[in-house]
Amino acid sequence: QVQLVESGGGLVQAGGSLRLSCAASGRTFSTYVMGWFRQAPGKEREFVAAITRSGGSTAYAESVKGRFTISRDNAKNTMYLQMNNLKPEDTATYYCAADPTATIVVMRLYARSQYWGQGTQVTVSS
Repeated sequence: QVQLVESGGGLVQAGGSLRLSCAASGRTFSTYVMGWFRQAPGKEREFVAAITRSGGSTAYAESVKGRFTISRDNAKNTMYLQMNNLKPEDTATYYCAADPTATIVVMRLYARSQYWGQGTQVTVSS
């Protein structure tokens, strides 16, 4: 089992940047495929990005490609989401996710994961 804690959310103007972090407990962080999801008020949770166990491959939602970058540091048990050129439509609660058996394709296609963090709010003003 893994516990996930997100940080780094906040209020930013359109065009600005934020960096989210997800700190994971336990000694098996490197065995989990990791991902970021988001949920805006009144909408379903949607996939944002995912990264393989080694960090060698990534997947992104079309809406964030070229603006967001997912990365991980297995030595620090931490995953990151660098968000640039933020838009008002990026406003949502962002959730960190971890899954020991999924692939980044499964995460992207089904917005599914075994473990979830509590979320961090990102608000982008126009």
